[in-house]
Amino acid sequence: MSSYTRQEVATHNSAKSAWIIVDSIVYDITNGGELLILEHAGKDATEIFYAFHRQDVLQKYQRLAIGSITNEKQQIIQNTPGSISKVPYAEPSYLQELMLGFHSPYFNESHKKFRQAVRHFVQTEILPEATAFDEAGKPASKEMFKKMGEFGLLAARMGPGPHLKAFKLPGGVKPEEFDYFHEQIAHEEVCILGLPGYQDSIGTGMVIGLPPVMNFARKEVRDKVVREVLTGQKTISLAISEPNAGSDVAAIATTAVKTPDGKHYIVNGVKKWITNGGFSDYFSTAVLTGKGHGGISMLLIERTEGVETKGIKTSYSSSAGTAYITFENVKVPVENLLGKEGGGFPVIMFNFNHERWFIVAGMVAASRKVVEECFKWANQRKVFGKSLLEQPVIRNKLAHMVSQVESTNNWLENITYQMTKMSYKEAAIKLGGPIALLKLLSTRVAHNVADEACQIFGGRGITKTGMGRYVEGFQRTYKFGAILGGSEEIMADLGIRQAMRNFPNARL
Repeated sequence: MSSYTRQEVATHNSAKSAWIIVDSIVYDITNGGELLILEHAGKDATEIFYAFHRQDVLQKYQRLAIGSITNEKQQIIQNTPGSISKVPYAEPSYLQELMLGFHSPYFNESHKKFRQAVRHFVQTEILPEATAFDEAGKPASKEMFKKMGEFGLLAARMGPGPHLKAFKLPGGVKPEEFDYFHEQIAHEEVCILGLPGYQDSIGTGMVIGLPPVMNFARKEVRDKVVREVLTGQKTISLAISEPNAGSDVAAIATTAVKTPDGKHYIVNGVKKWITNGGFSDYFSTAVLTGKGHGGISMLLIERTEGVETKGIKTSYSSSAGTAYITFENVKVPVENLLGKEGGGFPVIMFNFNHERWFIVAGMVAASRKVVEECFKWANQRKVFGKSLLEQPVIRNKLAHMVSQVESTNNWLENITYQMTKMSYKEAAIKLGGPIALLKLLSTRVAHNVADEACQIFGGRGITKTGMGRYVEGFQRTYKFGAILGGSEEIMADLGIRQAMRNFPNARL
């Protein structure tokens, strides 16, 4: 590009020839500038531009860049895909070492490389489709699932295990060194897309629906389905909730009756609020084969004749494929039984801790992203002659947001560390209560963060486009985490009831 002096730029100050300067780069906006910017033709428009736009808006106008100012360098940080943010508290504490020299007992270089690789993939491969599809209410494309499968992201989101050996993992991580911190990172990077409907479409159903197959299906069924799902060829969801059965799993009414020859189950019933259900190929489904807890079984049901799905409109985009599912005389091979007949309740409970931990990881990461957005906005937005960040009331709001997110994140890291040291069975027994309470805390913190962020952004915090897009999406959808996977009320009671079991018998 050419080099210009500020005096040269100043001569292009009319509608016939309008140039502006934004962070030392010269743009010719004669035929492409907004009226507000045209008023600053011939001048440095850096301040006015950043008062109304995010840095990424400039990417759309790169075609208008014609040069730079002689002997001047850009002052505003240009982030590249996969880069670590330098904004205070925008990253977990172990990544703040770049600015503050922080360290972590949990994370190593492998985790950093993994995060950067996943972040780069999410921002360069997923985000372009996500923006358009979320707005249109479309789920992730089949091509996107195949890309994620090839990159190893789908496998990484299923945690440590033998399934990883068949995949090349992001960041060059070896299957034997992959741990729950890597999995946590994978969930976090997906959950900071800021497009809740679409980001749920790219694997939430899998994260909660595939474990019953991985751990309880017959080998031939398991090998086939796990391979298809983790390579992105097929999709799966968890079908438990019904119109009259949410947190009360025992209230399900969908029935599965064996045929006289004993080779099939005939399934009848309905499921509701099933994430990804609208486009899933498989459903890990809770059914009644008897009475009471001992009458609940789990079946893997393939989308076939008698399976009908209908979209449910929720607070976020229809991209998530949230569905009402009707099973009408659906014929399911007995080989698709997950676990034992009548042993469905343990299968359902087996992954509840992991599901809730996954929700927490996403909720905390999204809350932290909102904090970053608030810092950025407060730094560049000026009112009454000062940046918002210079106003004590705004700093007070940020202080509360940061302290709550940091506290919750540190508890999450401690829980994840316990998971790396316990067997799955031991963790299911010992971590159920703490994870429930952590989920409760994470969604309460999200509530507070959403509220404060909207006040900081003002009208932009309730506007779906522009500077406040991320905050608007978060405040509209954070409640999903407070209800799905066990409501806040259920989590609070479960956490304390488990603690009571360990209360000493003697009076203290």
